[in-house]
Amino acid sequence: MPTRQPTQTLRLILRPLHANDVPLLYAIQSDAAAMRFTYCAPSLEACSHRLWKYEAMRTSHGFAPWVVLDRSDTKLIGWGGLGVDPLDPDWGPEISYFFHPAYWGRGLATELVAHCIEHAFHTLVLSEVSAFAMPENVASIRVLEKSGFTFLRYEPSLARNHYRISADRGVLGSPSTGRSR
Repeated sequence: MPTRQPTQTLRLILRPLHANDVPLLYAIQSDAAAMRFTYCAPSLEACSHRLWKYEAMRTSHGFAPWVVLDRSDTKLIGWGGLGVDPLDPDWGPEISYFFHPAYWGRGLATELVAHCIEHAFHTLVLSEVSAFAMPENVASIRVLEKSGFTFLRYEPSLARNHYRISADRGVLGSPSTGRSR
């Protein structure tokens, strides 16, 4: 069943994409400095096309990244979550995200990733989830490692490190993670 209903974490509201979100997300995704470690949208049309391709995966896969809102004031602050890259689906389910730079360094990516892991393994009953980060993206690598992801290898075709977490290791509070809620 697709995840169309908004969901919440301690500080975030996560919901599907709406048409009026695209210009706000483009304002973030077109900032070359902010997006230096990931896709930088060259135009509003390219951003819109990419976001709607991801959103279409919600119907076919039952999940897609969410629009991320600050729960305190419902301001749109980013996009991310569990998805399958519609342009390169062979990598399978993966977690990706981007936030407005004003919200960096607050632990929001870690909160989003933790929610995605919970959703992937408890609700969707997936066996594993991947994530990718450029080797220079120290902040995202730290988020992935804190969240229990394991480095697999550098993927030359993506120019990114490949990380993975499996259900037996990624269930928060399980003995194998050493973490509890």
